[in-house]
Amino acid sequence: MPLVNLSHVTTYTYSQPVRFGEHRLMVRPRESYDQHLLTAELAIDPEPSSVRWLHDVFGNAVAIATFDHRADYLRIESTARLIHHPSELEDVHIEEYARTYPFTYSSEEMPDLLRSIERQHLDPARAIDTWARRFVGAPDASTLAMLTDMTSAIKREFTYLPRYQKGTQTPLETLERKTGTCRDYAMLMIEAVRALGLAARFVSGYVYNPSGRRRRLGGGNTHAWVRVYLPGSGWVEFDPTNAITGTSGLIRVAVARDIYQAIPVSGTWSGFPGSYLGMDVSVDAHVEISEPSGSTPPTLSSGVS
Repeated sequence: MPLVNLSHVTTYTYSQPVRFGEHRLMVRPRESYDQHLLTAELAIDPEPSSVRWLHDVFGNAVAIATFDHRADYLRIESTARLIHHPSELEDVHIEEYARTYPFTYSSEEMPDLLRSIERQHLDPARAIDTWARRFVGAPDASTLAMLTDMTSAIKREFTYLPRYQKGTQTPLETLERKTGTCRDYAMLMIEAVRALGLAARFVSGYVYNPSGRRRRLGGGNTHAWVRVYLPGSGWVEFDPTNAITGTSGLIRVAVARDIYQAIPVSGTWSGFPGSYLGMDVSVDAHVEISEPSGSTPPTLSSGVS
């Protein structure tokens, strides 16, 4: 039961003072049975005129910051401390009818899962479908084994290349290039899973190494992975960047149907053309201590400054 400290700092710099429009921040970890927030703070410099919180359509915590004066920089720092109860592969328990692929979701669940099954990207030659089908074995193939094999194959066969520019490769580009970032891998796996008729969602958050040793791929920045709906266990998480099934070392911040619904920091500014100098992002996620087994999670406290 790791006690995890998180720090996420985003800094924008400009050559001269600019006016800031509304900024939308998705940096607060989600509350859940496996993530217990102890403290969560948001510090913004220059100080905004107002900060209000809301839950979006997916239940993500979103801060809306507005500003009333100019500055030549904007620094957003989110810190959190939480107890993490990670799930492992052996914690996945699937209903009997869904343990082998193919299967059909129940009539009660299907209406709420349909939008997460719909494909989001063009695939005229069915290249992603063909790639996804390579993981489908005999008629009695295990659903969980199929998804775990897909997760491991991306880690094994693709080359991870950090890319700090905005935007994401299309799943077809990632498949053709065999390279990408965590968000590229996540979008490829989501499209492949949807090609098999399963519901999948995009997850944005942080990755840490439970052992406290070598940093995992995707560390030092926000991380991205995938959720697949499996009857009996609900939304099960798969990280194709690190070949993880479950949530070991993964802290959820935002869950969405599409990557553009889970951008950590977004906003606008106005000023002279060419004023924007760049953005710097720094993320640190590390284990502090391990809480004693069976301990009661402390009450939540949070602050905004």
